[in-house]
Amino acid sequence: MSTTNSFKDARRAQQSLLAPLEKKALIWMAERLPAWVNSDHLTGLGLLAMLGVGLSYWYANQSRLGLVLASAWLVVNWFGDSLDGTVARVRNQLRPRYGFYVDHICDAFGTFFMLGGLALSGYMSPPVAAALLIAYLMLNIEVYLATYTLGAFHMSFWKFSPTELRLLLIVGNTALMFRPMTKIFGPPLLVYDVGGVIGAACIFATLVVTAIRHTRQLYREETKW
Repeated sequence: MSTTNSFKDARRAQQSLLAPLEKKALIWMAERLPAWVNSDHLTGLGLLAMLGVGLSYWYANQSRLGLVLASAWLVVNWFGDSLDGTVARVRNQLRPRYGFYVDHICDAFGTFFMLGGLALSGYMSPPVAAALLIAYLMLNIEVYLATYTLGAFHMSFWKFSPTELRLLLIVGNTALMFRPMTKIFGPPLLVYDVGGVIGAACIFATLVVTAIRHTRQLYREETKW
């Protein structure tokens, strides 16, 4: 039997706050998308949009217009990144291995572009951006290992998925238009430094909890003595 025929696609676990509404919206758009637009076009658009997000944050160091552009590119990224898989399913053009690999390697590059731009924006310090990137990549390693060993691909944690995170960034960008600094029990802090530290801590905590849970699950399933 060939490798392609023996490959078993992982079960998708999506339990975010907006998932039910988002799913209906994506199917509606996928059914009305021109036939010449395919999943690869949308994946490429999503990656290009994340490059746009990063460059816009970099530009925000010179003008707050960059924050507006970053929010606009985040919407474009949602359209491309969220719709590519839906189009493939609606049109019955699934490529499980190719789609999984390309989609998530693009996500890795896209996150690097975005956090690199934030590190150069003046709204988030480079050490915080680096910590957030490391936390994100470590959690993704755990997700991919769990996908391979348990057959379940978790797309959300604690009711949050990339869609909710994009919305938080757009809200943050809007807030930065009016108040780039905040004061918490001391000298003013960069708003995205505060959010970045909280975000990195939450991601690391999620990583620890899920790693322990999946280790125990695999141990129980494979320990027969």
